[in-house]
Amino acid sequence: MPLQPQPAAARRILNDPPSWQAGVLAGVKHGFFGREGGSSTGIYASLNAGTGSGDDPANVQENRRRIAAAFGVEPDHLVGVHQVHSPNAVFVTAPWHGERPRADALVTTTPGLAISILTADCTPILFADAEAGVIGAAHAGWRGALGGVIENTVWLMTENGARAEHIAAAIGPCIHQASYEVGPEFEAEFLALNGDYARFFVSGAGDRRRFDLPGFCAARLTSAGVTHIETLPLDTYTHATQLHSHRRSVHEKAGDYGRNCSAIMLG
Repeated sequence: MPLQPQPAAARRILNDPPSWQAGVLAGVKHGFFGREGGSSTGIYASLNAGTGSGDDPANVQENRRRIAAAFGVEPDHLVGVHQVHSPNAVFVTAPWHGERPRADALVTTTPGLAISILTADCTPILFADAEAGVIGAAHAGWRGALGGVIENTVWLMTENGARAEHIAAAIGPCIHQASYEVGPEFEAEFLALNGDYARFFVSGAGDRRRFDLPGFCAARLTSAGVTHIETLPLDTYTHATQLHSHRRSVHEKAGDYGRNCSAIMLG
């Protein structure tokens, strides 16, 4: 019987810096990194991996060095993209030289490359077909998920030797339904594409709705042929001391926010 998307007890890994791992990706080196174990201070404390934030660049560089070191690689082998909330997935074989591609997912078959994405409420998804030696990482905000970034990541993995039924996917820390209040126009955009998407919305205060982003991503994974799915029960909004959150920073009028890093590597 295929595995169904389900919550799982997040397992905290005692490494440096600390991260969470998913059982469904056992045997593949990966980590969902949050706020702990870095050098940043103030609103960015402490492991802010976001080069696009207003944090001191030296602190961000040091934080990224620490994440790379957790994988045993040099900082330039912690590879990411210029995220733009798109459906685009790119294949990578070596560290970028110059400008990074504008995309929201990466796939590789190259050992020693820690492919990564940054989030602060959006969904980080790490993928692996360990048998085929193909991995992926996707930044799936609501717009990217609706636009097809998940399916495009699975497609690019299969183009490079993976089989969808062998792919395991872990949905990492993101904003969960209890914290994700949206307006009726947001729901209408989903229902205009597929009336069945109503199942991802419940009532909030007044005319507000609450959207199940990780549940929606799990459903899109299933529709792409992925059945080995694990969702970590970590809400970026409510885990204030452990995870960066854009929405929480807006509500607190902080002015800016740090970024969580999620990464996976072969070999």
